[in-house]
Amino acid sequence: MTPEVLPILFQDEALVAVNKPANLLVHRSLVSRHDVRFAVQIVRDQVGRAVHPPHRLDRGTSGALLFALDRDGARALGEQFERREVGKTYLAVVRGVPELEGFIDRPLARVVDPIEGDLPPGPPQPALTRWRRLATGEMPWAIDPYPTSRYSLVELTPETGRQHQLRRHLKHLGNPIVGDGTYGKGVHNRAFAEHLHSHRMLLHCSRLTFAHPVSGAAMAIVAPLPADFSAVLDAFGWTVET
Repeated sequence: MTPEVLPILFQDEALVAVNKPANLLVHRSLVSRHDVRFAVQIVRDQVGRAVHPPHRLDRGTSGALLFALDRDGARALGEQFERREVGKTYLAVVRGVPELEGFIDRPLARVVDPIEGDLPPGPPQPALTRWRRLATGEMPWAIDPYPTSRYSLVELTPETGRQHQLRRHLKHLGNPIVGDGTYGKGVHNRAFAEHLHSHRMLLHCSRLTFAHPVSGAAMAIVAPLPADFSAVLDAFGWTVET
């Protein structure tokens, strides 16, 4: 059997960045004890050495995923994430039509993991997200009292990195991400699955910018949209610059 590989976006002696597909965990989780595929293991086998993730993407999110090839590099990158020095850009398809652009300042508490028992969520922490609407579209399926359904393509720039931040902020905005089984709306998710054969959360990390942990050089990792996300954009007639 041919080993699974992920598209490599960048690699040198200190770093490797890949384009993670949707529905792949970054690493093992108690919540998903039956999963056997993890990005850490796939990339480790692919490059032939240990890899250390300084950040993560949710299982359902695709896009740029960064690994350091030693613990010092992972620590240096992790500190950049903590200091909010890493630029992160996402694309998402959302329900409805938000304003052209805006800023969400809504603190978020940690999401309680049922595996952890009675561990409290802790106090809400600052959570900041900017959004920009890129395109709008309408589909001829009736949901609730409306004869058609409207959707938007948005660019999201989180300035903090709270758990499920973008998904929770978009729900708060009233424009949940399509395909999000936790914070989205099931009737819209089912419509996309039925009519557009889309069975994923439509959230993609398209760009990461940071300082190289060894040289200090400015880095920009760009992750092209995967085919399943692009197919949805094609159905709407939307295009994005990569």
